[in-house]
Amino acid sequence: MWDAIAKRISERTGAAFRLANARPVGGGCINEAYRLDGDGGPFFAKLNRADALEMFEAEADGLRDIADTGTIRVPNPVCHGTNGDRAYLVLEHIELGHTGSQAELGRRLAKLHAVPQASFGWRRDNTIGSTQQLNPASDDWVAFLREHRLGFQCRLAKRNGLRLNGADELLGQLDGFFAGYEPKPSLLHGDLWSGNVAFGPGGEPVIFDPATYCGDREAEFGLAEMFGGFGSEFWEAYEAEWPLDAGYPTRKLLYRLYHTLNHFNLFGGGYGSAAEGIVGRLLRTR
Repeated sequence: MWDAIAKRISERTGAAFRLANARPVGGGCINEAYRLDGDGGPFFAKLNRADALEMFEAEADGLRDIADTGTIRVPNPVCHGTNGDRAYLVLEHIELGHTGSQAELGRRLAKLHAVPQASFGWRRDNTIGSTQQLNPASDDWVAFLREHRLGFQCRLAKRNGLRLNGADELLGQLDGFFAGYEPKPSLLHGDLWSGNVAFGPGGEPVIFDPATYCGDREAEFGLAEMFGGFGSEFWEAYEAEWPLDAGYPTRKLLYRLYHTLNHFNLFGGGYGSAAEGIVGRLLRTR
């Protein structure tokens, strides 16, 4: 398999890559990850089952779309494919660290969100973690959120055994959370948390492992606020570039609910009761 991947890298880059070592890299829970060293390297590779190829293809497309905005750095996709029962995605290897400017991260993310987009949704479906994420084009954010984000996750959670009392009532009241606020489509990373952000050798911000789509920019922060790791410098710089709407402190719970439900659907456990708690909090604001 590694010889086949090395050959594919050589074909796509136009430079011979001779693999010397494939070293496992920790940190992921969906894919296996490796650093590929050798002449012409290094590269970063992800492996999964062969039926995960579409997930990798969508990730590569998302990275390209973010890169095309010229606003924030992402790893450049090199190649993807299957070999036997394995799918792979090979990316540019960037030496990542934790030293860099949170303020610059905030500024660049705001610039990414400010790039005009034609509609909500995206040009293809993808995944959030390993959960399907549907991205049909839409001009109505609330309808998109109701059907393809919260509604989708609620239906899946109920099939997975969560009672989720009040969820249908909440979905019926979504329009009220957007009174006086008209979201514009922004290209989102879509799975933004501290584990998917780092800094390159020169301290420049780098984001990776996206679940890209076009949505309300506030949706970007549903997971970021859920797990923390973004300091005051980040938020101050983001808002200096493009201030958040006054209704964000309430609406952010809608976006946190999406990710909390997805975590329940992926991992179970206490995420179920956390999701039910968010539903209750949101209903009490109406």
